[in-house]
Amino acid sequence: MADILAWEKQLAEEGFGDFFVWEDGPGAFYPDHAHSGLTAPVILEGEMTRASEGQTRTYKAGERADVPACAIHSARIGPKGCRYLVGQK
Repeated sequence: MADILAWEKQLAEEGFGDFFVWEDGPGAFYPDHAHSGLTAPVILEGEMTRASEGQTRTYKAGERADVPACAIHSARIGPKGCRYLVGQK
């Protein structure tokens, strides 16, 4: 499991001011959507596959999956679910 406090410290140093931990069950799916600001999900447990701009990538525990402001993207949660820290700007 990734170290939440260390990640929060790093994100705060980069100017992220809002943090929360979220958890999704196995196979959860978020269809195309966008966020008004930069978001930085950090995978704590499990995995998440994100599709954006014609590319797909799977992120696993300890990896950070930044999403630029207004970028259209979708996400599918892995077979064991996913718990992640989200930093927002």
